This record gives sequence, C-alpha cells and structure tokens, in this order.
Amino acid sequence: MAQQTRQDKIVALAKEKGYVTIDELASHFNVTPQTIRRDINVLAQSERIRRHHGGASYDSSTTNVAYATRQILQHSAKEQIANRIAAEIPDHASLFINIGTTTETVARALLKHQGLQIITNNINVATILSGKEDFTVIIAGGRVRSRDGGIMGEATIDFINQFRVDYGIIGISGIDVNDGSLLDYDYQEVRVAQSIIANSRHVFLAADANKFGRNAMVRLGSLTQVDRLFTNEQPPKSLLTIMKAHKVRLELCATQE
Repeated sequence: MAQQTRQDKIVALAKEKGYVTIDELASHFNVTPQTIRRDINVLAQSERIRRHHGGASYDSSTTNVAYATRQILQHSAKEQIANRIAAEIPDHASLFINIGTTTETVARALLKHQGLQIITNNINVATILSGKEDFTVIIAGGRVRSRDGGIMGEATIDFINQFRVDYGIIGISGIDVNDGSLLDYDYQEVRVAQSIIANSRHVFLAADANKFGRNAMVRLGSLTQVDRLFTNEQPPKSLLTIMKAHKVRLELCATQE
C-alpha cells in the first residue's frame, strides 16, 4: 500500500474510532510499528491527527473522544498532575471537583487526606471519595449524562452557587494557544464549570500537554481566570506570556511517559 493511501486510511480510522493505537494500526496495515510511528509523526505535523503516547486521536471541535478512551489517554501524565495537585491541598479544606478523567484521577490522589469537604457534579468522583468516613461528599443535583457520569443543568448551577469553597479543581478539553481561551464541548457542562470558578477562592486547572491547541467549540472562560495551571510539559510561549501577564502560576509536573 502506498504511504499516502495508508496515511489517509489512518486518519479515517482515527476519525471513526476517536483513538487508535500504534499496535492495532501496525496489525491492520501489516507493517512495522516504526512505520506507523513515522506516519503518525507526518500526520501530526500537518495537524490531521493528534499524536499521543502509543497512538493517535482525531480532534473534533464538536465531539469529544469517548470516555473510556479518555481514561487511558495520557494516564501517567494525569497521575503526575493529580499527585501534584493533591500535595497542594491541605487537610480539612473545602473544594469543588468538576467533570473529567483528569479530575477523577485527582480524586483518587486525595484519598490519603483528612477531613475534606468535597462538592462535585461528577458521579465518579463522588463514588471514589464517598468511602472515606472522614470526608463529607456533597453531590449536585441535575441531569446525569450517561456516558461519563457528569451532572449538569440549571439545578446544578443553582446548587453550586450556594457554596464558597477554598479550592476549585477543574479539567478542560482544550486551551487555545493564541488567546488562552479554555474550551469544552458541552454548553451546560461549561456553565457549571463557570460557576465553580466564580465560587472558588483558588482555582486549579488540571490539563495535560495534549490540551494545548486542542479545539472544542464552547468557550468556558480564560486561562487568566485560574490561579495555577498544573501540566506535564512546558506550555507554548504564547500561553506563558499570557500567564506571566496575569500572574497565573505554572506547576510543571514530571511524567514518566
């Protein structure tokens, strides 16, 4: 098969599945993993797909990658970010945790803490943390999104607005590298996250490096609204300039990937 044809088919498979691994592509096309890595590098450079450790995904501004796939993407980076955030949260603090696989990883990293009070619109976060007897876990009301356990809607926003907490921990689908816009896919989810930002004394953004330059159609807000960005790689210079101007602190978390 010609290289161009194979690369076109790789893009088509990534678009169909959301995420494809190097091993499955090598098997599908009967070529070596090294060949697939070269193809992915070429396609990523031309921005036709997004390269990940061990595979590639197709970016859409309207549809997010499937929840099960997001759980495994950048897993090591998410753990490093989660551990760093957990280290910054004192015992007996109050916090919001929103929807996302990264924030779920943060929830697991908080299990060694004492006396936390957590308000969340994420059923998975509530499940992770509710087994801790000294934690108070409050779950927001609203419509449950079946694909990932997110809770959203007007009732959710009204609920969040009743609280004022020490820390808001939020995840995001993408960060525009030109102006620092925080981007996501669901308008109702974004509105809940905006309420979390507005009602938190300190806002921590958890975002692995694959979120830099990733497109999504709904604007949540701006990087300038967070106090600290926790990530696993140095952000692009354009974002660093914005962060410096608005005193957003960069927390660079080491990763094993």
